[in-house]
Amino acid sequence: MGLSPRLIRAALLVAAAIALAAAAVQIREKRQTAELTVENIQAQLDALDPATRAAVIARLTSDEAKKVRGQR
Repeated sequence: MGLSPRLIRAALLVAAAIALAAAAVQIREKRQTAELTVENIQAQLDALDPATRAAVIARLTSDEAKKVRGQR
């Protein structure tokens, strides 16, 4: 006797729920890593004197603008 369609559907739903839970954990971990990275960068920028900080931000802004223009 084969597996009933109901049992197969239930197994697929359980597998999908497990996959979604795993994806949610990975997303949460990546978000935490990104937040820590941002905090680290901000702390490093805050430690610079105002003139150096302005120069670094201007350079980063310029570099990112070039990247965006290059992707179009």
